[in-house]
Amino acid sequence: MTKINSSLHSSRRKSRKSHFGAPSSIRRVIMSAPLNKELREKYNVRSIPIRKDDEVMITRGSNKGREAKVTSVYRLKYLVHLERVSREKSNGQSVPIGIHPSKCVITKLKLDKDRESILERIKKGREIKAKAKET
Repeated sequence: MTKINSSLHSSRRKSRKSHFGAPSSIRRVIMSAPLNKELREKYNVRSIPIRKDDEVMITRGSNKGREAKVTSVYRLKYLVHLERVSREKSNGQSVPIGIHPSKCVITKLKLDKDRESILERIKKGREIKAKAKET
């Protein structure tokens, strides 16, 4: 079997090393979440790196179906913490439950000019790719 992408390792050992040793800038990209159907059609983008103040719906686990706002993005642990998604400790203290971004769907984006330019850039790339397929 030939290597598909020469910039990535096919070795399990090296792939894990690059994943868990990734710098924050690359972790941001790894921590992308898919957009829901309405946003996907509106922006012509499938997924985007998650950020604080996005609104998401959990798609997997015991909290499946719950909608919440992202309170923090914990890049070191590859997790996001959501508003009102927490558990009680034995001493009564409430702690947020960490959820991986791939197990969420973004329902509302927090847009600023940087985020809009990212969406526009991805959209242009997709349109160019679609035109290339047609010809």
